Amino acid sequence: MGVTGMGGLFFRAKDPEALTAWYREHFGFGGGDSLWEQQAGPTVFAPFKADSDYFAADKAFMINLRVDDLDAMKERLTAAGIEVITDPEWDMDGSYGHFARVHDPEGNAIELWEPPAEMPEG
Repeated sequence: MGVTGMGGLFFRAKDPEALTAWYREHFGFGGGDSLWEQQAGPTVFAPFKADSDYFAADKAFMINLRVDDLDAMKERLTAAGIEVITDPEWDMDGSYGHFARVHDPEGNAIELWEPPAEMPEG
């Protein structure tokens, strides 16, 4: 008996219906009666120090979504009018993959992560 995976992410929103529609439109998931069947792959669970500057200090969390083609995702989001932010430092020499970031309409950070073909040990 043990944990078998992440079962969900629940957070408060000023307009849950609009935010659900935004996530469904741009990422293909979210909503009351639908479950998101995600592909198997690495999931990182990592509390950050309270004074970390990796994401906004006024937010308690950042969503990280695994993607299989970061360049295509960036193009699609940019075409939809969503600002995509990149920073070479986030890629940490590429050994952990490649990263980009967007924000949902309520200002929550969403990190897009294309993992490397093989994850480093450790």
